[in-house]
Amino acid sequence: MRKAGVLLPISSLPSPWGIGALGAAAREFIDFLAAAGQSFWQILPLGPTSYGDSPYQSFSSWAGNPYFIDLDDLAAEGLLERQEYQRLNWGEDPARVDYGLLYKTRYPVLRKACARLLERGDARFHSFCLGEADWLEDYALFMALKERFDGRSWQEWPQPIRLREPAALEAARTQLAGEVNFWKGVQYLFCQQWKKLKSYANEKGVSILGDLPIYTALDSADVWASPKQFQLDDRGCPTEVAGCPPDAFSEDGQLWGNPLFDWERMKRDGYQWWLHRVGYQLCLYDALRIDHFRGFESYYAIPYGDTTARNGRWRPGPGLDFFQAVNSALGKQNIVAEDLGFLTPEVHRLLEETGYPGMKVLEFAFGSRELGSAYLPHCYPTNCVVYTGTHDNDTIRGWMASAPRKEAAFAKEYLRLSRGEGYHWGMMRAAWASPAGLAMVQMQDLLGLGSEARMNIPSTLGGNWQWRALPGSYGPKLARRLHREMKVYQRLPSQNENGGPR
Repeated sequence: MRKAGVLLPISSLPSPWGIGALGAAAREFIDFLAAAGQSFWQILPLGPTSYGDSPYQSFSSWAGNPYFIDLDDLAAEGLLERQEYQRLNWGEDPARVDYGLLYKTRYPVLRKACARLLERGDARFHSFCLGEADWLEDYALFMALKERFDGRSWQEWPQPIRLREPAALEAARTQLAGEVNFWKGVQYLFCQQWKKLKSYANEKGVSILGDLPIYTALDSADVWASPKQFQLDDRGCPTEVAGCPPDAFSEDGQLWGNPLFDWERMKRDGYQWWLHRVGYQLCLYDALRIDHFRGFESYYAIPYGDTTARNGRWRPGPGLDFFQAVNSALGKQNIVAEDLGFLTPEVHRLLEETGYPGMKVLEFAFGSRELGSAYLPHCYPTNCVVYTGTHDNDTIRGWMASAPRKEAAFAKEYLRLSRGEGYHWGMMRAAWASPAGLAMVQMQDLLGLGSEARMNIPSTLGGNWQWRALPGSYGPKLARRLHREMKVYQRLPSQNENGGPR
């Protein structure tokens, strides 16, 4: 089965209200994908972002990002008056998300919508709260407490509530009942809009490829509500945290700071917390990319409090036992393994044993250390997903402008790139022409954008996760061209029915 798709975060959709959302612009993008012969829309994690705005550092593994709730759709449901949001300042640059402004502006509007929702006494809202209580109760209380304590991390809250003493939790639920209901209402609105959008995509023949970060943020409802699942001391502080060791790109390594899982404890109860997490994600999406797959074979642990990753050490992960538990509980699922980074024979073996498709990134293929590497398209197995670049990479045009001269020259020679066609089209064609079962390209590359449209530069703060597509930047002309390419390289959905081209 040869398929193709486009990577575009929800936040990057066009919108006059500061950030992309789950409404008309999302449906229009699905229409574009269907017309362009695409089978997949890949997005970034949907969770509510915390400080730094990264979708990989979320307040919850289960909750949806309130910013993605579409205001126009709320108005159509009678939950908002258009003047309540149309007259507000949503930022001066339609090509960038202003998260600071969004934080100040979005929540007052959502409070008005949720107040009307709660006034209606909608039975569907009550049913939602009951059905999602296993995560929603803790998340809503967590967010209400964050408001009460001026946004401070839960580790700085008073000890009774920090350590979840039952009397303190009950008192907080009573005192903050109004706020708790607000946060439940926000999640109900998100869930309703997401379900409608996913149904719309599936009706158009487009599947959603979601993204699950391996780690959770330390300041999250996940860790606060389930501290025994993590390597924490009696005070709730991590003993070690996640990151990557020093390498040719970073002499200090990468210090992510996420708490590490207590895999031994998790194994004793059959990984129930993780099975709940993965199962929930697979209800949201049609397929799931699991981030940092190599961390399941072994993970890098850095002493808590260190300022660099230099003193970390490798520790064994759960390995195949974990994925066998996933298969046993959830059945065989459409999972993609993000197998990038420092790979060992053991990681390669684990990927082979799971049967999951791994990832190939075309921009990685042309460095001197990668000559003849597995990242060159002629080396790809069919059971893989090829990307021209991911959200952590530069756009193709940006990469061609900044790559070392030898790498750029090799790419031009190997791929027969030309300025006339555009380097970005030549590299995307190489991905589509490759043996990979699924070929994914960033929307920025389809639009021929440079480094100004890069989504993220790892290990940097500020300026990331902000890029947005401008209104009218893609339409029927681009869809027709993309559809022609899919037909040439036999990646149209119709060419893959019954297991092969027709």
